[in-house]
Amino acid sequence: MNAIEAHNLYKSFGTVTAVDDVSITVKKGEIYGFLGQNGAGKTTTIRMLTGVLIPDSGTVRIGDMDILKQPLKAKMHMGVIPENGTVYADLTAEQNILWTAKCYRMDRATREKKAREILIRLELDGRKDDLVRTFSKGMRQRISIACAIVHSPPVLFLDEPTTGLDVISRRLVIDTVRHMNREGSTVLITTHNIEEASALCSAISIIHKGKIIATDSPEKLRKRFDTSGFIEISFEQKVQGRMLVAGGISRAEPLGDKWRVYTDDADRAVKDLARIAEQNNLKIVSVATSTPTLEQAFIEMTEGA
Repeated sequence: MNAIEAHNLYKSFGTVTAVDDVSITVKKGEIYGFLGQNGAGKTTTIRMLTGVLIPDSGTVRIGDMDILKQPLKAKMHMGVIPENGTVYADLTAEQNILWTAKCYRMDRATREKKAREILIRLELDGRKDDLVRTFSKGMRQRISIACAIVHSPPVLFLDEPTTGLDVISRRLVIDTVRHMNREGSTVLITTHNIEEASALCSAISIIHKGKIIATDSPEKLRKRFDTSGFIEISFEQKVQGRMLVAGGISRAEPLGDKWRVYTDDADRAVKDLARIAEQNNLKIVSVATSTPTLEQAFIEMTEGA
């Protein structure tokens, strides 16, 4: 059974079509990325998947539950971190978590234990008795996440969870996402941060102007539009560009104290460079290969759509 299934979702606001025939399938135990520019339709899709918005057409299932027919039951199986946090500013950090846990019908001992564990994990145990109104944006987002995961949800939705956060808060959010996934939660995360999606997700859908234009693993998406790469290499001795001519190398350009060597076959090019170095008594100081990035593929896809 899949954790999330959506088929042919459509949503418009007046004359504006926000989501146009979107279908996604998220396997149980997966971290699934929903990647797109601002305004691409990510948040509208998340709101339909979580039952906040009713689609004009289409269906959504969370496990074996239809979100439209069994909304309360389905929502009890999910945790949601919306784009704008939903914590109560006039409650303390701990009170927010305990109140949310109570809404999920957790007994008092269990909710108190979970609250302590989560506050420690998110490095907020020292501020547990402070009102959330005194917290920074990053700290508020951590409390929002704490409330979403207190009941160990089988499915976790995160809508742009790290936007505008400081480095420490961002790291804690990402670490918590990975922890929840290891503990058994299926995760769907929307983002326009390409690096974040590449590092976290095993599968990614790219949405553009309300339509999904590609779905695949980050590695396969990277390779879809560009198979060329380059190697940066530096030698202890001075080298002339003509010395780097070889079958696996298309061209070589100086780059500071290094050479950037372009190739369609990194394996062959590295072997050619090692042979050239040995034949010319050159000592290699450093060598690094570069492959096409997910960002390059994303730009290719969205510019042409």
